[in-house]
Amino acid sequence: MELIKQIKEAEAQAKEIIEQAKADAAAIAADSKRRQAEQMNIAQEERKQAIERAVSEAEAAGQSEVEDLKARAAEEKQQLQASAGARIDRCAGRVMDYLRQM
Repeated sequence: MELIKQIKEAEAQAKEIIEQAKADAAAIAADSKRRQAEQMNIAQEERKQAIERAVSEAEAAGQSEVEDLKARAAEEKQQLQASAGARIDRCAGRVMDYLRQM
């Protein structure tokens, strides 16, 4: 009789241990999923910030390049105007010389 009682107690303890192990495993799994979700959110936020930084840097670089191109274009325009002005003056001088000779 005593042996049967001890076996039943052992079975009850085993069931209790198994239930506790299941509960612990479920808690561990839930905690793991929660941590994974947190890490995913952090990674997505870091990715978003990296993209924003890259866009900002690209905009700054593009703006700098635009300013350089504008300055270069203005310089070339001045050179062309100076060159054209000198040619116009020479041509006007030739026309005047031609007209005077007539």
